[in-house]
Amino acid sequence: MEPVILRTDRLVLSIPTEADVDAITAACQDPEVPRWTTLPSPYSRSDAEGFIGLVESWWADGVETVWAIRRDGALAGMVGLHRITRHPSGGDAEIGYWATAAHRGQGVMGEASRAVVDYAFDELKLARLTWRAVVGNVPSARTARGLGFRYEGMLRQGLAGPRGRDDGWIAGLLAGDDRTPVEWPVL
Repeated sequence: MEPVILRTDRLVLSIPTEADVDAITAACQDPEVPRWTTLPSPYSRSDAEGFIGLVESWWADGVETVWAIRRDGALAGMVGLHRITRHPSGGDAEIGYWATAAHRGQGVMGEASRAVVDYAFDELKLARLTWRAVVGNVPSARTARGLGFRYEGMLRQGLAGPRGRDDGWIAGLLAGDDRTPVEWPVL
């Protein structure tokens, strides 16, 4: 699959490139990024270079689509569809994202993720998206709820990463769901 550029009113989402290595490396020094993601910590320039290569191969294989979020040319974060599966009745994927410290609290992640959700349902014809996060990642949960995801529960030690196993929240969004946010018992 060829990489796709998505545009919103304020953002451009495009495949991360070698030109982003320094910005990605700098953003991943923020302890909040590895705290809530599976990124290694400490995060090195070689980690960013390897990530760029992985993203290219994921797009080529059609198994993951990862976009760098850019606002006024600056890296604002990453958003992607992970573990994309295809099925005659509609495939599924998991959405994941992280924002740079300078772009948090400005609606950037919700705006970028909405474009990705639309792409998943309209272009890839997926039937379901899943969102998962480490229990306690309230900003991520608020973004998912704002996109219309429905809270489905907690996975005991359901998330594995560099720190070991964590309890995880899980939510889902179906292609036909009304995307009006609903109450979540954990928020």
